[in-house]
Amino acid sequence: MSNNTELNSTHQVQSKLSDNERLKGESNFLRGTIAEDLKDGLTGGFRGDNFQLIRFHGMYQQDDRDLRAERTEQKLEPLINVMLRCRLPGGIITPQQWLGIDKFAAEDTLYGSIRLTTRQTFQFHGVLKNDIKPMHQLLNRLNLDSIATAGDVNRNVLCTSNPVESELHQQAYEWAKKISEHLLPKTRAYAEIWLDGEKLETTDVEPVLGSTYLPRKFKTTVVIPPDNDVDLHANDLNFVAVGENGQLIGFNVLVGGGLAMTHGDKLTYPRKASEFGYIPLEHTLAIAEAVVGTQRDWGNRSERKNAKTKYTLERVGVEAFKQEVEKRAGIVFAPIVPYEFTSRGDRIGWVEGIDNKWHLTLFIENGRLLDYPGRTLKTGMAEIAKIHQGDFRLTANQNLIVAGILPEDKSLIEGLARQHGLISDGVTEQRKNSMACVSFPTCPLAMAEAERFLPEFVTRVEDIMAQHKVADEHIVLRVTGCPNGCGRAMLAEVGLVGKAPDRYNLHLGGNREGTRIPRMYRENITSAEILSELDNLIGRWAEQRHSDEGFGDYTIRAGIVKPVIDSARDFYD
Repeated sequence: MSNNTELNSTHQVQSKLSDNERLKGESNFLRGTIAEDLKDGLTGGFRGDNFQLIRFHGMYQQDDRDLRAERTEQKLEPLINVMLRCRLPGGIITPQQWLGIDKFAAEDTLYGSIRLTTRQTFQFHGVLKNDIKPMHQLLNRLNLDSIATAGDVNRNVLCTSNPVESELHQQAYEWAKKISEHLLPKTRAYAEIWLDGEKLETTDVEPVLGSTYLPRKFKTTVVIPPDNDVDLHANDLNFVAVGENGQLIGFNVLVGGGLAMTHGDKLTYPRKASEFGYIPLEHTLAIAEAVVGTQRDWGNRSERKNAKTKYTLERVGVEAFKQEVEKRAGIVFAPIVPYEFTSRGDRIGWVEGIDNKWHLTLFIENGRLLDYPGRTLKTGMAEIAKIHQGDFRLTANQNLIVAGILPEDKSLIEGLARQHGLISDGVTEQRKNSMACVSFPTCPLAMAEAERFLPEFVTRVEDIMAQHKVADEHIVLRVTGCPNGCGRAMLAEVGLVGKAPDRYNLHLGGNREGTRIPRMYRENITSAEILSELDNLIGRWAEQRHSDEGFGDYTIRAGIVKPVIDSARDFYD
């Protein structure tokens, strides 16, 4: 698919640069005038370019959209605050770190919650301007930071949260950390602005990302088959672990996945990642740098809607991109080592690892940890953190694993979890396999509800499943409040993509393994209309399905929707 731009011989787009490129180029390596802006008491927000530049430091400026109209009527500025996303490669955090972020969320945010995200980390929502610098300094004391969790850089590196094969997982997790560190911005802007770091006279150098950073955001994963819990096809660069006798020996490399699109613009579309080949471990960082460098130099810096790696591959061709990566790394990919994904959900409940330690995966609906009447989830996690001797693992499905529990501590941990509502025996498989992005009231891009909408919508779907006698089954269901992909609806069996209040595009035909993109079945319909459609379709599935046939696979076999084979060319057919 062409994006109607011209290329020169090096595959760079030749057209007027987007304003974001000016902004990065003039930012003095991401400093801008953020430090001066922090002292401006006339507004709770950031002015001019700083509004965008703070994203490179892990923050988004937001306001409470529930209060926006009321405050406008009162002639008040919107309730401006920031959301911060922590950098947490592989999602592992210590109990001591958890207690630190728990205290800050309770005392210094508007909403009091900790939000687990689909990027395998946590977010603070509702941090006012005066608390931003103390927040970063707290993270630093906890040996955490938010560097490059937003903006045109490589974001938080995901890693399969495997709680069973502890040795293989530990090795894969160490590579996730190495990749994250290698691809980080090298500018001292973060340390200078937030940590009062010494300002140096030397000129910053960005050997990997370049002086104007990447054309668009970039996402990386480390995946351990057969679990696809990180949804690799939603990411630009993926390292699929290849093990031998329980030891990690190399990676299959896949490039060019991504789910975001724009309503009404057929030049935007979701895309699965393409297989490049196999590499031994020692070439991992060289390949990561070469992929990022190729996208840095070849990506579209004129039209941000077509700036991600997936569009670069479509424009120049997969083989040309792959050959450039090989040239830059000085490495030739070997053929892909066969691999298979059989699941991508989290194992909720107790699992014993090969190291004889136990792991408790807690289902956290929508990833929102807050105290509710009769369900003191946030307090419960803090109480567990006070006594737990292992670590916590945040999953890309918004759940939390209490990992490395000694056998003699099992009953104590479970007792606390049950006491605070972190374990409920009544949670259905359907609810465990449903997910939503944050959306209203804090996301400025939200078009329809998602997080607040999901619990009741799942209850209605559960009722439909029970009526058709498939209550013990599940459908991978995801809701996202806009087409930007945070809820990963474009890898669901049933995906709802928000268009307007209580109006969504209904997509069908993904699969349980997360290796097929769903196709739009109905456009711009209400939640009531969606439930009516699902009632009919689930009824047909219950009667006509083959043994162990997932709902998405059934919709393809029954001809309800055509499979998406090549999303760049047939997603809108």
